[in-house]
Amino acid sequence: MTDVRQQLIDYIASDAVFHGDFTLTSGKKATYYVDMRKVSLDYRVAPLIGQVMVDLIKDIDDVYAVGGMTMGADPIAAAILHQGASLGRNYHAFVVRKEPKDHGRGKQVEGPDLAGKRVIVLEDTSTTGGSPLAAIEALKKVGAEVVGVAVVVDRNTGARERIEAAGYPYFAAIGLADLGLDG
Repeated sequence: MTDVRQQLIDYIASDAVFHGDFTLTSGKKATYYVDMRKVSLDYRVAPLIGQVMVDLIKDIDDVYAVGGMTMGADPIAAAILHQGASLGRNYHAFVVRKEPKDHGRGKQVEGPDLAGKRVIVLEDTSTTGGSPLAAIEALKKVGAEVVGVAVVVDRNTGARERIEAAGYPYFAAIGLADLGLDG
């Protein structure tokens, strides 16, 4: 797994890290931006993300599904679903909308029925933990049991602390030091 993880780190560092002045979703300012969609939607990198993330969550018992807030979590969930299937792990995927639909069935959580099921909330890059916590609130409404939050890149800016304070285990595949970045 080390080679796969290093390949993923190399792709993220070369293709998804941008330097400059950025405003994050949280409103905070940053001198770099990690745009995971540059790699999570890349046919070369998505399988690596899947492998690294499946390895990250493999010891969590009876996980039925993975997913999170659309759009960042969607390709991560798909990568885990496909890589998991190739390894004989039956992970379903789900998508959490920012708001319930105002038409059709009016759902906020799309995918399989998650009532009573153990799920992991995903995020591509974490800053404050706000997106996973919003996803958790929506998942509670459909009766899912959230057993953890797993992120590809942790910016080390408080997400872990906030999610753990809310009572959820936090798993991160890659940290800033892995990418040669500081806080």
